[in-house]
Amino acid sequence: MTDSATALRETFVQLADTLVDDFDLIEFLDLLAFRCVELLGVCTAGLLLADPRGTLTMVAASDEQTRLLELFQLQNSEGPCLDCYQDGEPVRCVDLVRARGRWPKFAREAENAGFRSVYALPMRLREDVIGALNLFGTRPALLDDEGLRLGQALADIATIGIVHHRLLQRQEIITAQLQTALNSRVIIEQAKGVLAERLRVSISDAFGVLRAYARSNNRKILAVATGIIDRTVEIRR
Repeated sequence: MTDSATALRETFVQLADTLVDDFDLIEFLDLLAFRCVELLGVCTAGLLLADPRGTLTMVAASDEQTRLLELFQLQNSEGPCLDCYQDGEPVRCVDLVRARGRWPKFAREAENAGFRSVYALPMRLREDVIGALNLFGTRPALLDDEGLRLGQALADIATIGIVHHRLLQRQEIITAQLQTALNSRVIIEQAKGVLAERLRVSISDAFGVLRAYARSNNRKILAVATGIIDRTVEIRR
């Protein structure tokens, strides 16, 4: 196996492995940016990801110049990465000189930085677009169709990893919330039993007393229940 094939295989394995306990999103995206430069022969790479409200944020770049150019796109609401994210489709700019009419500010800034071509690839899983990957070159027509397909494949596998990690985090949050709810219910049930015994009423009536006390004192039922159990809350008939 050639060195390039080995590097490509290792890259896909690394980008797919997001379920480890110490997963770090920034480190993961930095890896994607640097591997794009290494495998695709582009000059630099940058990544923008959307927050839950759909606002793009600069999250990774292979060098400082690219980081500043990505921020320039965001600040001026103009550039290939923004178009790519909004449309969910790749954007090819084989020569920035020809893009001065489309992105006048961005094209000028990119040319001043020494770039002549840029390709923006969507980070997309089905209909869910979570960001965009920018690939910059110092000469026109830097990438051919094969290079673009490989770049999109790298963006795709990274997107799958990020989405799966988010789903896992969401499931962990839901599980934790459910456990908290179950723990709260146990405390409330214990308090109902304690209150029923103290007041010599039924479990149903005890809950009514507990709820009425919480409402009249503007307190949470769980807090009152906890107080009943540890005897910091006294409820009399």
